[in-house]
Amino acid sequence: MKNLTDDVPKCLLKIEGRPLIEWQINAMREAGIDEIGIVTGYKREALSSYGLVEFHNDKWQETNMVSSLSCADEWLKSSACVVSYSDIFYDSSAVSSLKGSPAEVGITFDPNWLNLWANRFDDPLSDAETFRIDRDNTLLEIGGRASSVDEIQGQYMGLLRITPKGWVKIQEVRSGLPDLERNKLQMTHLLQKLIAEDRCQISAIPYLGKWGEFDSADDIVAYAS
Repeated sequence: MKNLTDDVPKCLLKIEGRPLIEWQINAMREAGIDEIGIVTGYKREALSSYGLVEFHNDKWQETNMVSSLSCADEWLKSSACVVSYSDIFYDSSAVSSLKGSPAEVGITFDPNWLNLWANRFDDPLSDAETFRIDRDNTLLEIGGRASSVDEIQGQYMGLLRITPKGWVKIQEVRSGLPDLERNKLQMTHLLQKLIAEDRCQISAIPYLGKWGEFDSADDIVAYAS
């Protein structure tokens, strides 16, 4: 993000005049979720004013998002949780669709991803990953390198729901990994491991509303246009 995050974490960057975190909090609350926690790392003090339950990852420089999520183990093992990346925005209908899913693990995806990716990248395939589902919208594959758009039936958004049973299976996968691989595990790679090891079915829920993710300074311009 160049110098945009020198003084603040990425979730405080603004889209349409509002920080990303406020988009997320508002979407959660409009969908009926009032108990909201946040896993902090870089510049944690900048987020204290939001009054959220904090789970701090003191090893944030050495670990990736799945390890950060495990800092909220207390919540994840006790009740179903909607989990959001901190660098995305979406509306409450995405959250509501996840709340209604009976799956142990559910994710939202954008079936019309190509238009959005073409606006963000000269070559959409430079960033997009494989994403395949069956007729029942069960996830079959995610996170691989795509050689054509035919291998991509949608774009995973970074918004998911995990039940306690699903979290147990996630922890089982993590516990079987070497320390370095466990610390660096990305969410899409975790989801693919759940599929490959036949741990559980992952429900993929299509979302057609407004959303976006911030991976670079160029995205600020892309979403403003």
